[in-house]
Amino acid sequence: MSALLHQIYLSTPLFILVFIGYGVMRWAHWPKVMSESLSRFVFSLALPAMLFHLMSDFSKLPPVDARLLIAFFGGCFIVFILGRLLAWKVFKLDGVSQSVFALGGIFSNNSMLGLPLAKMMLGTAALPSVALVLVFNSLVLWTLVTMSVELAKHGSFSFRGFFKTVKSVLKNPIVFGILTGTAWGLTGWKLPLMIDNTVSMISGAAAPMALLSLGMGLAEYGIGGNWGQSTSVCLLKLVGHPLATWGIARLIGLPTMETQAIVLLASIATGVNVYLMARQFKTMEGVMATSLLLSTVIAAVTTPLCVMLSG
Repeated sequence: MSALLHQIYLSTPLFILVFIGYGVMRWAHWPKVMSESLSRFVFSLALPAMLFHLMSDFSKLPPVDARLLIAFFGGCFIVFILGRLLAWKVFKLDGVSQSVFALGGIFSNNSMLGLPLAKMMLGTAALPSVALVLVFNSLVLWTLVTMSVELAKHGSFSFRGFFKTVKSVLKNPIVFGILTGTAWGLTGWKLPLMIDNTVSMISGAAAPMALLSLGMGLAEYGIGGNWGQSTSVCLLKLVGHPLATWGIARLIGLPTMETQAIVLLASIATGVNVYLMARQFKTMEGVMATSLLLSTVIAAVTTPLCVMLSG
């Protein structure tokens, strides 16, 4: 119990920042442009700068067991299949809705919430593991759900759609920051002091600004939709996904640090991108909006619990 309370104590300031961001938009009635501008700053500059700065010292970082990708994405595939079966058998949803429902159970808010939580709860040593997952996360999961939707709608999947997804991922500022930072780190050169200090100052703002931005963004969504479906998505995301990831990690003998890092990422609340995909396909919008809010609140307790148990 004391270990759990300690993990909750460590993560509480982060969720307070999310709540502050939510409050200034919901109750102080800040204009929506404030949320959009902060989100653009965080996603396009602050988080990429933090990851570039981290990976630019690649030679000094602890080695990462790449098998963590098998454990994390293996857990994603298992829960995605379970999600589709649940949506089909229990809720009688069509193929497209099944795909969006299942995506809600595996797509974490890892950029805005996962990175700051990993840094606070596990330390800088865990960030290379987090960065490795982030490089492949969008590519693997977007391809998975796109294939699922295309098969449901047309019975086939095009390579054109796959390469479009790859192109989109490579243009992602987060992935760009990781890849360029790693490339610089492999050279063994140190960043010039002036650049290093500048990037370091921007990096310092990344975590708190990301959490405030997340809260401000959540204020845009209302509670609604089917509560049974929303609760099921939250159970898949906050219980099923970390449990499946942990099980595979134990099965393949993954080291403790990598195991804790990927279990933390798997336990993070449902990501905003799931809601955007629901809007794109004009299905499950209310359910995914409710799942976003509900899973973020519950994760304040369940994520520290998952980190404690996985360690």
